[in-house]
Amino acid sequence: MTYYERNLPHWHPPGRAIFLTWRLHGSLPSSFLARLRERKGDDPGRIFRAMDKQLDTTTAGPRWLSDSRIAKIVAEQLVSGQNAPAGYLLHAFAVMPNHVHALVTPKVGLSAITKQWKGATARRANLILGRKGRPFWQNECFDHWARNPAQCERIRSYIEWNPVRARLIERPEDWPWSSANAEWRAFISDGTG
Repeated sequence: MTYYERNLPHWHPPGRAIFLTWRLHGSLPSSFLARLRERKGDDPGRIFRAMDKQLDTTTAGPRWLSDSRIAKIVAEQLVSGQNAPAGYLLHAFAVMPNHVHALVTPKVGLSAITKQWKGATARRANLILGRKGRPFWQNECFDHWARNPAQCERIRSYIEWNPVRARLIERPEDWPWSSANAEWRAFISDGTG
């Protein structure tokens, strides 16, 4: 099992599905982040849910992923990476206005995968936005490895229902930038490792 720590602990057992969330640079208010840091000893799951709820409801900060051109770049990058020899199996994803959720089973180190996702999408998105060379994504991702198939299904449901919980749509399949949408469903792996 790979383990490392930056601001968050990261456990990556080989061959297991991992739930990832990453967000746009500057998408959470500094006052909110300061309150999260004060909860350092709190359960990481509770901290994640508080962060995700804030991301879903905030109107402050960048929401560049609301631009369909940029959301499409991110969705295409997630789907195309699973075809690479050293890629991953993609089980679910949702591109939200200011953050992304994905459930993947990596075939290589996860940091190489996230570096590829973030680097390729940031360059292209910044060109569209006229922000060349500026930070696009926040540095670190939240991740959680799924312990069993039932947890994988709960995570998949959590990801695909995120646009509904955020009151962006009424049904998961109506969100155009999600694995619940018919356009992307054909590209998603059925097994959750």
